[in-house]
Amino acid sequence: MQHQAAGPATTGAAPYQAGHHLPSANDFLGSDPDAFQTGSSYDRQYPAPNAARAEQLAKALGWFSIGLGLVQLLAPEKVSRAIGVADSPKLMRAIGARELSAGIGILSQRRPANWLWSRVAGDAMDLMLLANAARDRGNDQRRIAWAAAAVAGVTALDIIAGMDNQQRKLMGQGPDTSGYVNVEKSITINKTADECYRFWRDFEAFPRFMTHLESVQAVTGNRFHWKAKGPAGSSVEWDADVTVDQPGRELAWQSVEGADVDNAGRVLFEAAPGGRGTIVRVVMHYKPPGGVAGALIASMFGEEPSVQIDEDLRRFKWLIETGEIPTTVGQPSGERGAWNRLLFRKGAPG
Repeated sequence: MQHQAAGPATTGAAPYQAGHHLPSANDFLGSDPDAFQTGSSYDRQYPAPNAARAEQLAKALGWFSIGLGLVQLLAPEKVSRAIGVADSPKLMRAIGARELSAGIGILSQRRPANWLWSRVAGDAMDLMLLANAARDRGNDQRRIAWAAAAVAGVTALDIIAGMDNQQRKLMGQGPDTSGYVNVEKSITINKTADECYRFWRDFEAFPRFMTHLESVQAVTGNRFHWKAKGPAGSSVEWDADVTVDQPGRELAWQSVEGADVDNAGRVLFEAAPGGRGTIVRVVMHYKPPGGVAGALIASMFGEEPSVQIDEDLRRFKWLIETGEIPTTVGQPSGERGAWNRLLFRKGAPG
């Protein structure tokens, strides 16, 4: 069944092509919300250009790491002689154990970015060890040079794989080469679909649980003006039209042409299995200020929308189920450990 927009058609809502306008909200995962529940995921329907390379390269590096690790564990003396350094079985076996664990980690994860970056760190350590070994005139300088060149080449592949998979891990499948980012998130709420829909339909109340939003104001009909916090204390603003409005089922939006942040997306409300509330799914397609570079920099500081949406959904769950959002602001507490300071910002929920 083809859904019609609840208001006037949005300017620039042609089907998405790299470097062109965003897709209309109806283009997300097909026109029927039911297709979202039974069809393939957003990742597969809107893959980034580097998605196939990221997966293939990660698998190849994973198997390479396992193979190398096994050789280093089982025949450390032979490996030492092959690369021209003095025998050190304990050190070589330690390196082999590191390689083996990295390989298993890469092959066991769908998006193994962290394990790939651990390989980059291991490569740096290996290069330092080879540089140190090269200072010893008793070692085979030619073989050490060949080994260092090989490690440098593998390091380059590890960095490429790490970057590709880091993008996929943090942002769904983006950013792609045009700078657009795809995000898909979901959460189960212990409320009916109608209750969840009514909460989301009150756009002007979004800043209550979306801390990156400064304000949302109705303009005319189905058009709203959004103002959000941008990088380095700046603000970004845009107008967006509600393009699909089906009570209890779906909301969708599309920014108008000329917006500071081109974006489109939809929120779907599905009955959870066993009558256990409602699954709220958020799907977004947007172009952050600064394109690919801006998206990656924001991700390093936990400010990109993939992270924001996770936090927003958690606050939404607390607010709709309990009527309030828990916070530690103003509560006395002792000095927090480094791990807690890393995981939780001061005053953040949880």
